[in-house]
Amino acid sequence: MFRNYCKIAWRNLMKNKVYSFINIFGLSTGLTCCLLISLYLINEFSYDKYHKNINELYQLGTIFVKDSKEDKTPNTPAPMALAMQQEFPEISQTARLMPLFNEDKTLLQYKDGSGAPKSFYEVKGFIADPSFFSLFFYDFREGDPLHALENPNSVVLSLEIAKKYFGNQPALNKMIHVSSNTNGDGDYRVTGVYEPVDKPSHIDARFFLSVKGGQIEQFIRQQTDMIGNNMFNTYLLLKPGARAENLQAKFPSFVNKYMGTVLKAAGFYKKQFITPVKDIHLYSGMTNDVTPVGSITYLRILASIALFTLLIACINFMNLSTARSSKRSSEVGIRKVLGADKRSLIRQFLGESVLLSLLAFLIALGLTGLLLPAFSHVSGRNLTLDFTHHWMTIVGFFLLTILTGLLAGGYPAFYLSSFQPVKVLKGKFSNSLSAVALRKGLVIFQFVISVLLIVASVVIMNQMNYLRSADLGFEKDQQIVIPLRTSLSKNIYASLKKEIKNNPQVGEVGATLFYPGIVNPSDLALYREGKTMNEGKRVHTNWVDESFLQTLGIKSTAGRLFSAEFPADTNNRIIVNEKTIKELGFPSAQKAIGSRVYFDWRGQSMTFTIIGVVRDFHFQDLHLPIEPYAFLLNNSPSYNYLIVHAKTAGFSSLLQAIRVSWHKLNPNEPFEWSFLDEDFQKNYEAEDRLSAIVGYFTVIAILISCLGLFGLATFSAEQRTKEIGIRKVLGASVSNIVTLLSVNFLKLVVVSILIASPVAWWVMNEWLKDFAYHIHISWLVFVITTLLAFSIALLTISFQAIRAALANPVKSLKTE
Repeated sequence: MFRNYCKIAWRNLMKNKVYSFINIFGLSTGLTCCLLISLYLINEFSYDKYHKNINELYQLGTIFVKDSKEDKTPNTPAPMALAMQQEFPEISQTARLMPLFNEDKTLLQYKDGSGAPKSFYEVKGFIADPSFFSLFFYDFREGDPLHALENPNSVVLSLEIAKKYFGNQPALNKMIHVSSNTNGDGDYRVTGVYEPVDKPSHIDARFFLSVKGGQIEQFIRQQTDMIGNNMFNTYLLLKPGARAENLQAKFPSFVNKYMGTVLKAAGFYKKQFITPVKDIHLYSGMTNDVTPVGSITYLRILASIALFTLLIACINFMNLSTARSSKRSSEVGIRKVLGADKRSLIRQFLGESVLLSLLAFLIALGLTGLLLPAFSHVSGRNLTLDFTHHWMTIVGFFLLTILTGLLAGGYPAFYLSSFQPVKVLKGKFSNSLSAVALRKGLVIFQFVISVLLIVASVVIMNQMNYLRSADLGFEKDQQIVIPLRTSLSKNIYASLKKEIKNNPQVGEVGATLFYPGIVNPSDLALYREGKTMNEGKRVHTNWVDESFLQTLGIKSTAGRLFSAEFPADTNNRIIVNEKTIKELGFPSAQKAIGSRVYFDWRGQSMTFTIIGVVRDFHFQDLHLPIEPYAFLLNNSPSYNYLIVHAKTAGFSSLLQAIRVSWHKLNPNEPFEWSFLDEDFQKNYEAEDRLSAIVGYFTVIAILISCLGLFGLATFSAEQRTKEIGIRKVLGASVSNIVTLLSVNFLKLVVVSILIASPVAWWVMNEWLKDFAYHIHISWLVFVITTLLAFSIALLTISFQAIRAALANPVKSLKTE
């Protein structure tokens, strides 16, 4: 019997090649989309799950409370880890971790005595406690993880960096010179080499420096309280059986005991909280952590796209199966007359559906293997698919495929098996109103999804264009950023700047500790004369040279900018933005000029004189609102970056000239550079990935919908062949026939647009709320979507409609 079912199913597939292709291709495409997105989702939900004791591992965070506003961060001051371990018996062990936040890249050099040192700029460097590798698992190839960071000036390298410097030679005990803006210059001994685990972690590190031996160690020794300098990520390993919520309930008394008096004098309050490490990537509730966190909202969007794509493929199958039921009505009638019961017919039709889905599953596995490298690139994740590591996923999708086949073929199976043989064999069969209504409803559902995806793609694309083109308040284009890492590169700043400035292709050259788009951890709580520290406002601060503001084209609204003509500006003269003036309560920018602002810290008071006010500008990305910002003139010219504003877009000759000047003054260090606009745009990598993924899958979903619409249009044309022939004989034109066949489908598209538009508007407005600055969804978006949906549907239908309209009516009527 089973063999007979398979033969009949195969013959039906071969007999109806077009419909079989539409079903198999649609299902395989839907399954491929589901599988790709599932691999991405599995990757996102598996962050840090591989660490030992992961269920007892927590990150300590801080909430700053001021003026009833709460600012939640994952950072803590240096002394807090030891104090908590001593205070709370629930804590077994602690470890601190700090990214090299003062730099986007760190210079590492190795000299083996044979000539010039091997020098490379490396990213993703961290400073860590000796206990760090006791809490987190790293696959060490050389060295002992439990003792690797115990001694001063120790460095642990990733295998990739070790091979870059030492080839296949052992790296252990080799000496590397590290030049860091955060931790200073120093020689470090390699005490460990690890191969990164092929599983995701919120700590994406390439090398670790010991806390002991650098500038940070000296800084920690000077910090005697726990209210400021919240720079560390602190991790707690709880003892087995300890309850995190009970521990967190004790934190308020801890804060009052160790910080209460000082916090009251400082004018703000702090709360401490803990987050399970396994939840940091998706559920921490913070926009950033050690590395950028994921978004559960984005994952829901992608999961919805995967589900909708598969649903569209299933709808195609159901629609085409029920629509073509009349073609198999005679078969059903004869089978019933010959004794077939309803259950055997259901098994037959469900078997055909499952066979289709299994073929689609095999094709989907092949397509996934082919598309996975490209999808990994687009998604920014290292995704793989192999049976050893993903057998549960593959088995799950195999079961999902069978379920999909049963669901997609369920209605057709029960519908076809319910035909009455007497009516069918007398030719009185016709598609029921319920079947027709169901098909129309499913077509509407398909296009609702398609319209939603089109609107989402258009809105995301418009928002990304806005992020790229928005006026940031400074000139971001044609700005070359040159990092200054070593003491030598900082010392040659003046000579290098002079040489570069003499180049006719250069407009301005400036130097700074921080530039827009990167992290600026420095801030002061400033207050006006007549106020107190309790009324101080947090102001981000940056130390620059006399030409930095001119280099970035930051405009003055009152007073003046720094200038070489005013060397006394190093004496605590300050330039602030308009937001600072507003927050501090000055009536106007002009009236703020010459006023003094103050900052108190640890019993000392500092006084600053405002000499200029500049336009508000975006020193952070557009996810965040503009905040108070201030510039100070660096009285000890030691800068992290040199910014060169080019007059021309032809950068090759200019970069070569700068390279020559660099190596003349600094022959043993590599010349590194980047563009400011590209660096700023890196803040939107997650949105760029989402835009690309939604765009690609929107095209796929529309393609599958169009395949189904094409199949239904083909069937409709076949069903009305004789009607079309009669109409043509009676004088109907080609345009009349095309309109006749198209109008019913286009009505369904109109209904889809009316349903989808308000839903799409609400969903995308919710997404835009993640940005402090964003576009407003224009009515043009829905006009474009309507025209696009209509065009797609019309193009899909018109091929078959025109073909039917152009057919010779003699051929369709000669059998009558």
